Amino acid sequence: MIKLDDIRLQRGSKVLLEHANAVVHAGHKVALIGSNGSGKSSLFQLLLGQLSADDGTLNLPNDWRIAHMAQEVATSDRQAIDYVIDGDRELRAIEAAIQKAEQNNDDIKLAQLHEQLDNIDGYNARVRAEQLLLGLGFRLKEIEHSANSFSGGWRIRLNLAQALMSPSDLLLLDEPTNHLDLDAELWLEQWLQYYQGSLILISHDRDFIDSVCEEIIHIEQQQLNSYRGNYSAFERQRAERLAQQQANYEKQQRRRQEIHQFVSRFRAKATKAKQAQSRLKELARMEEIAPAHIDSPFSFSFPIPKRFSDPLLNLSSAVLGYGDASIVNGVNISIHPGSRIGLLGANGAGKSTLLKTLAGEIDLLDGENIAGENLQLGYFGQHQLEALDLNASPALHLQRLQPNAREQEIRNFLGGFNFHGDMALESIEHFSGGEKARLALAIVVWQQPNLLLLDEPTNHLDLEMCHALTVALQSFEGAVVVVSHDRHLLRNTVDQFLLIADGKAELFDGDLDDYSRWLLSRGREVSEGHEGSEKSSEQDSFQSKALSKKEQRKQAAEVRKQLMPITNAIKKIERQMEKTDSRLGEVETQLADTAFYEAENKEQLQQLLQVQAQLQSEKDQQEEEWLDLQDQLEVLTCATQE
Repeated sequence: MIKLDDIRLQRGSKVLLEHANAVVHAGHKVALIGSNGSGKSSLFQLLLGQLSADDGTLNLPNDWRIAHMAQEVATSDRQAIDYVIDGDRELRAIEAAIQKAEQNNDDIKLAQLHEQLDNIDGYNARVRAEQLLLGLGFRLKEIEHSANSFSGGWRIRLNLAQALMSPSDLLLLDEPTNHLDLDAELWLEQWLQYYQGSLILISHDRDFIDSVCEEIIHIEQQQLNSYRGNYSAFERQRAERLAQQQANYEKQQRRRQEIHQFVSRFRAKATKAKQAQSRLKELARMEEIAPAHIDSPFSFSFPIPKRFSDPLLNLSSAVLGYGDASIVNGVNISIHPGSRIGLLGANGAGKSTLLKTLAGEIDLLDGENIAGENLQLGYFGQHQLEALDLNASPALHLQRLQPNAREQEIRNFLGGFNFHGDMALESIEHFSGGEKARLALAIVVWQQPNLLLLDEPTNHLDLEMCHALTVALQSFEGAVVVVSHDRHLLRNTVDQFLLIADGKAELFDGDLDDYSRWLLSRGREVSEGHEGSEKSSEQDSFQSKALSKKEQRKQAAEVRKQLMPITNAIKKIERQMEKTDSRLGEVETQLADTAFYEAENKEQLQQLLQVQAQLQSEKDQQEEEWLDLQDQLEVLTCATQE
């Protein structure tokens, strides 16, 4: 296991950690969260040995193999497939030794080396690398292109694939989903769920954390605070703690009331469509965890648009693309005030192309694009960050858009995006990627749009800012069209989905869970249909090495039989946990009633708090038992696979 004991970590004059303690057990999957600049990446550098603690001790098993995702853009003339295989250093060392033994005609050494190669599954290395690249969205015809031939985002994907290729006992991933589309993110999520080593993950994507991680370490006030469970459990636990702090009580209640009013307003308009029902569930849950974000440094809202047109924007028989090459054909979309549309589809399918067309940044190849008379567009794309003036301050960026705006008005507005004091008035030259993204978003909000076009708006934002953006979008009275791999954002801000696939854009009848099932049924096909035969023919070369489906089903049945007693015990304890959670929720609902905090109800309040403490203790014991059973299951699973 990893143990950090009384750690002090300082970068320059800024103290990141002070007397900080944390433990990560072997095989556990942990999300490391905290505000931008709190020290997450520095902690990774500490674990990698690239940084030394100023005080305290770090205990890390000497024999652990550590893999991490490089943040620098890959620069290499090597083929993508070879670049990824390079992640397996032991494999490359054995290959080099084999080449040397062949040159020396050392048959005994060759036999030993080939045995070592077989022991590490080296003969299937190319197959494994191909699977990683395909899962992350690369096409088969691209895997032999040089790494340098890809754009920056795709080179980061190569770094991710290389990290996954590396055999490891500890895997460190810093924002691995930033440059992924939803399809690739779902694939990565499944890959990590089956990863056998210890995982420490930095991510702003709460749904991704929920699906992958079983523990949270929160960097807050220079401390490492551990929470058992995923991100949703962390929010609940933190909400419980903060809700008991009287200084925050009134602010908490106001925030709950705001969300409750929004939920009620949406519920009154909701149809029986699955997407609407799914969103209602998410909104109801957001009300429960609202206290966890009481102390967020971000608080902003979109101004009410002054005027509307209906429709705001209309595409008719539109053909989208660049030059003479069409990407999406026959697009018919009408955007009305209140429209909330999420775009689904693989990278390269045409999602960003559609947004750029709607924004007027590229012309139609054919068809009509008619804008309403009162259209006021707010467009957030990744190039917005590049368009920022590095020599200007956040305040100056806004002042240029509205020269008559008062300085105090601008500074108050920027405060909602956590640009306070001198930070609002200094040049942005040394701003981080997250700070620039916040400024670009602030510029969009400042322009009072009635139609928002958002292309991956959560990239580079931390979890608190993502939450603030989600809440602000919920109450936005204009229209929204959004592309995002952040499923929490999509679930809470859109009412319908448009699927872009196979050169078409069609309404998708379902929610994100339906989309996940659609992807599974469709398989990981490449974007262009004509590559299907190419893909299948190339995959034939290694599919013959796999077990037959019949044999796989037989082995799976035998494994399930051996694991059944433990899986049944896990199901039983999970049912108990659900009941305890339900009872705990009822008690916490009562505690939210302000009447209990009046003097005459002091005794009842104390009784409720005792019941809450007892239920929390039961919940902790059940979670401990659940973890023990999971460990037993993991040990037995490994034994059955040997």
